[in-house]
Amino acid sequence: MYATQALTHLVPLAAEELDKNKVTPGVLGFLVFAALAVGVWALMKSMNRHMGRVNFEEAPDPDAVAAEPAESAGGKAASPGK
Repeated sequence: MYATQALTHLVPLAAEELDKNKVTPGVLGFLVFAALAVGVWALMKSMNRHMGRVNFEEAPDPDAVAAEPAESAGGKAASPGK
């Protein structure tokens, strides 16, 4: 039996107590909210685990490494201060 079928069978039993002007999420709304909260918690836990594995050390730029020896050799002969 599905939960909606069980709820539809229980609603006529509480017909005297049911206020048609008052709308509440009920048990189904709570279960959906709880499932979403558990899903978000699991995603955050997974994200923290994956972010812990990330290596933030940046590799040196190959163009900058190749340009450094040329600048240092030419820099001594053509220094602007002397």
